[in-house]
Amino acid sequence: MRWWPDAARTAALAVLCGVASGCGYHVSGKATEIPKNLQTIAIPAFKNLTVRYNLTDALPEAMAREFIARTKYKVIPDEKQADMVLKGAVVRYVSFPVISDQATGRAVTIQMNVTLQVSLIRRKTNDILWTRPSFDYRQRYQISVDQTAYFEESNVGLRRLSQDVARDVVSAILENF
Repeated sequence: MRWWPDAARTAALAVLCGVASGCGYHVSGKATEIPKNLQTIAIPAFKNLTVRYNLTDALPEAMAREFIARTKYKVIPDEKQADMVLKGAVVRYVSFPVISDQATGRAVTIQMNVTLQVSLIRRKTNDILWTRPSFDYRQRYQISVDQTAYFEESNVGLRRLSQDVARDVVSAILENF
């Protein structure tokens, strides 16, 4: 077995380190190319164009938490003071049973399908920085078979759906830039 001279070994090691460090790996979802002068974002209540009354309650809070956790932008309550505004509307809500108890025929699992429209807008110029006119989400929740132990799970399902929506919307915005 032949040993490489120190200079050749050092050069080979330097080349390997250079190749490994330039391989393109990075943490996803932290950096964006949204213009540097935009520092604040407002997330007003989403419009609800459906008959489900509390569908949009948790969305702005979940979106704010995602932006705070994953970006450098400051989330502020006043839309008129923000550099950017994340606007949204829930345009469709459908729920239906997907699993039934074979003994009683009662539904035990319900699926919600929700369609949203979401846009990130530069407030001063009203320019659209990012938009998704049709964002579809699905969430399932359980219904107790025992009527004496019945607990309404649809609100819990809506909260989980809000967290999923927030994660996906922020990811889509960050990946777009």
